[in-house]
Amino acid sequence: MNTSTIQKVSAASLLVALGIIYGDIGTSPLYVMKSIIGDRAITELLVYGGISCVFWTLTFQTTFKYVFLTLSADNQGEGGVFSLYALVKRFGKGKLVIPTILGATTLLADGIITPPISVASAVEGLEAIVPNLPTIPIVIAILSGLFIFQRFGTQKVGYIFGPAMVVWFTMLLVLGLSQIVHHPDILKALNPMYGYKLLVEYPNGFWLLGAVFLCTTGAEALYSDLGHCGKENIRITWIFVKIALVTNYLGQGAWLMHQGNEFLNGQNPFYTIMPQWFLIIGIGIATLAAIIASQALISGSFTLINEAISLNFWPRVALKNPTNLKGQIYIPSVNTILWAGCILMILYFKNSAHMEAAYGFSITIAMLMTTLLLSYYLVFIKKIKIGWVAIVLLIFSIIEVSFFIANVVKIKERWMFLFFELFIFMVMYVWYYSRKINNSFLKFTNLVEQTPMLNELSDDDSIPKYSTHLIYLSKADKTYEIEEKIMKSIFAKKPKRADVYWFLHINRTNDPFALNYEVVEILDDKVIKVILNLGFRVQPKVELYFKKIVQELVERKELNLHIRPDGSTKYNAEPDFKFIIIEKFLSVENDFELKDGWLLTSYFWLKKLSISDEKAFGLDKSDVEIENVPMIYSPATNLELNRK
Repeated sequence: MNTSTIQKVSAASLLVALGIIYGDIGTSPLYVMKSIIGDRAITELLVYGGISCVFWTLTFQTTFKYVFLTLSADNQGEGGVFSLYALVKRFGKGKLVIPTILGATTLLADGIITPPISVASAVEGLEAIVPNLPTIPIVIAILSGLFIFQRFGTQKVGYIFGPAMVVWFTMLLVLGLSQIVHHPDILKALNPMYGYKLLVEYPNGFWLLGAVFLCTTGAEALYSDLGHCGKENIRITWIFVKIALVTNYLGQGAWLMHQGNEFLNGQNPFYTIMPQWFLIIGIGIATLAAIIASQALISGSFTLINEAISLNFWPRVALKNPTNLKGQIYIPSVNTILWAGCILMILYFKNSAHMEAAYGFSITIAMLMTTLLLSYYLVFIKKIKIGWVAIVLLIFSIIEVSFFIANVVKIKERWMFLFFELFIFMVMYVWYYSRKINNSFLKFTNLVEQTPMLNELSDDDSIPKYSTHLIYLSKADKTYEIEEKIMKSIFAKKPKRADVYWFLHINRTNDPFALNYEVVEILDDKVIKVILNLGFRVQPKVELYFKKIVQELVERKELNLHIRPDGSTKYNAEPDFKFIIIEKFLSVENDFELKDGWLLTSYFWLKKLSISDEKAFGLDKSDVEIENVPMIYSPATNLELNRK
């Protein structure tokens, strides 16, 4: 187990957890009560029932499902839909691919609405000080600055996240208590009967669940960020966070009950419970909390795509490590997509009230998919009796399906973003299943049987030497197997003579940060297979790793390479390495059916848009040669050709 990712509980780790984990769920008081009340008449049933539903949603959905149960489903200390999939995929026999893609798609797509709604809700507080203030340019400037800053990394700014969120949650707690003392009767709202009556007796009360759901939208992101802090740090800090959130909701409810007006009239209860002298300070703290919430979601999106690439759900794109902090990744293409999406959101919806109506639909789908994957984890890994698992999952399913139905009406507010979600889904679907088709054409041969010919070729002086060290990247995970196409590449046309033939297999492990290797010498100093084990969160730097492996083998004198010429000369001290990558292209000989043709054509189109294999694997172009071979998937059979 990678213990470095599972941090021990300390004051510092608890502070980090507060800064990283709760950005999304922690800023929900900015808009939840405002969304529940809306333009409805303020009544005891609406206020008490709304707070009751919020409290029990936080209890069942966030506390019980995510903090208590789902955090236990950690993969070597890492969380999130892909980490959970990596744990249970062997039990699903392919049935879990679509749920995983759906969960990842909806989580990523809803990331476009979280930053603008959080920042807009915070900045709109300025309207209480400066009426009719144009907030859209301010929100766009803040969001653009945040996305521009991503390329430099967030390590230094991250140091202020924890203390800032402590200030934020303390402010929520104090503001809530300041109102509860004026109307302590609001504590009765914690009684679940009020929530039940709201859903059953209030006109169209069931549909208010769409607004209630906003209080728990950050729960899925909370699980995704597990690896940054460790489950115990999250569980301990959640006690403080939940108390602060519930107290603030109760405080807003208390203000609503004694403020004297029948309607909100566009006011936000979150800001109206602040003393006038504190308003500008409160808006500043809220804006900082919203920025932190946005940052957490952006970083989570980078992590999600990085895992998708490693698990073959997403085309390879350029990855950067802006700092030396382990796990901190910057993906320029994803950053641009998120920035454009966020700006379009704020330009289209114009204010947070309109965004509230569209918010939450996708996350309900992500939560349902996590519930499905979690059931496999509880049954097959935790070995809990299926009857108990069925009861627990039935409870969650009823809650989440209810939220989903209540959120379905939001489709009309966000129909244009369904195209964005469909795009993400189709990219993952095409990439995963096309690679499966691609890999089904791989044919393997016994490498041991090929060694006599390799040895003979290596010693044949009549053939010009191609390279001293010839390295092929191989998909063969069995020690003594190799692809037929690699053997054909070596022997066909102009045979590739080398002193040493290396076959390098990259094995993506379920351990997120694994980085180790195995060496198998198949023919003494002539044919060597290397298995490089990389965790699905490790960015590949294959050439660097390979040269390090060779260096270690020479230093340890495990192989006789240290007494052999390595291709270096007095003119060049570097060893003579040559990496071969075999690339497929779609042959004109194919005669496809509609689905297969669409899948494979889309796959090769995406492949052109993605970065090259040498960049993806971390290979220097000067040491790499690409060989293009045709892929014949469905050869034309009805070929009529007549001779005159």
